[in-house]
Amino acid sequence: MNEIIYLDNAATTSLDPIVLDTMLPYMREHYGNPSSSYSIGRTSKAAIESSRKKVADLLGVKTTTIYFTSGGTESNNTAIATAVKTLGCTHIITSAIEHHAVLNTVEHYCADNIVTCSFVKLNEHGEVDYRDLEEQLQSKSNAGIKCLVSLMHANNEIGTLLDLKTAGEICNRYGAIFHSDCVQTIGHYPIQLKEYGVHFASASGHKFHGPKGTGILYVSEGTRITPLIHGGGQERRARAGTENVHGIVGFAKALELAVNNYLPDQIYISTLNSTMRDGLLKLCPEITFNNGEQSLYTVLSVNFPGNVGTDLLLAQLDRAGICASGGSACSSGNEYGSHVITALGIPQKGATLRFSFSKLTKISDIDFALETLAEILNYAKANQAL
Repeated sequence: MNEIIYLDNAATTSLDPIVLDTMLPYMREHYGNPSSSYSIGRTSKAAIESSRKKVADLLGVKTTTIYFTSGGTESNNTAIATAVKTLGCTHIITSAIEHHAVLNTVEHYCADNIVTCSFVKLNEHGEVDYRDLEEQLQSKSNAGIKCLVSLMHANNEIGTLLDLKTAGEICNRYGAIFHSDCVQTIGHYPIQLKEYGVHFASASGHKFHGPKGTGILYVSEGTRITPLIHGGGQERRARAGTENVHGIVGFAKALELAVNNYLPDQIYISTLNSTMRDGLLKLCPEITFNNGEQSLYTVLSVNFPGNVGTDLLLAQLDRAGICASGGSACSSGNEYGSHVITALGIPQKGATLRFSFSKLTKISDIDFALETLAEILNYAKANQAL
C-alpha cells in the first residue's frame, strides 16, 4: 500500500507524540476517579485543575471561565442551550455556512417554537456583512427582543475568518449574547478571548494535535451556564459525568505546544498552502479557490473545472493514498453536497475539494499530490471528461 499522504487536517490532526507521553501516566498509574477523596483520586483532580489553569492562561482568561467538554459539538450545544434557556434570548442570528453543530441546534429550538432565527448576509467569500448584523440587532433591540449571535471564527470548509472584535463590539452595543465556534482557530492563532467580547467560545483538541473527544467551552465572567448533561456535580455542576482526565491533560498539553510554536508553524503551513495553490494553477489555470483574502492559513478550498465529480476525484486520490475531503469531513456522505458551497452560490460544474495542512505535512506530500492530480486531470481531459 502507498504511504498515506494526509491533507485533511481540518477534519482531524494526528496526536502529537509529546501529547501522548503526557497522557499515558493518567491512563496507567494515575487512574483514580477525580471525585474520590483518596490520594490517587486527588492526583487526578489536581491534574484537571492544573490543566484548566494552563488552558486559561494560554487563552488570556480566568480559570473559572473554562469548562472541559467532549469537543466542539457539545460546547456549541451547551452555549446555545444556555442562551435560550437561561439568558433570555428569543432570537438567534447566525449564518447559513455555520457548522451543523450550530445550524442543527438552532433548527431544533426553532422547530419547538422556543426561538426565531435569521441569517446574517454574507459576501461571495462567506465574509459577514457587519452592517447587516448591526441592523438586525438594532431592529430586534428596538422591539425589546434579546438576541444570541452565533458566528464561527473560521469556516471549516473555506477558511473564511470572522473579525471577532468587530462582531463582539456590535453585539455589546445591543446587549446581545455572542457565541463563536472557534474550533478551527483555537490552537492555530494566539487567541486572547477576553479581548473579543465573546460570551461563549468552543474548541476541540483534535484540531491541533490533541486527543479526540476533548474540548472546552469558554464562558465569560458573570455569564451563567446551563448544564446540557445532568447527573453529578462535575465541572462545577455544569457538566455531569466522570471527567476524561487523560484527555483533559492531553488537550492542555496540545494547546500549550500549539501556542508556543505558533509563529514558525504558521509560516511553514502558509508556505505549504501557497505552494499547493500555485501548483494547482500551473496544472490547470481554470481552477478557482473559495478562500477570501482573510482566510485560515491551514485550509485551501479548490474548485476544479469540468465534469469530474467530487466523489470520483476523491476516490481517485484515495487510491493513490491521498486523503482530502469534499467540502468538510462532517458532511461526507451527504447526497446534497456542501451546504457552504450551496449557500454561497458557487457554481459546481466540477469537483470542489478541501485540502488542509498541519505542521506534520511535508513539502513532498504537496509535490506528490500535485503529480497525482496532474495524472488524473490529464486522463480526464484525454477522455473528454474536462
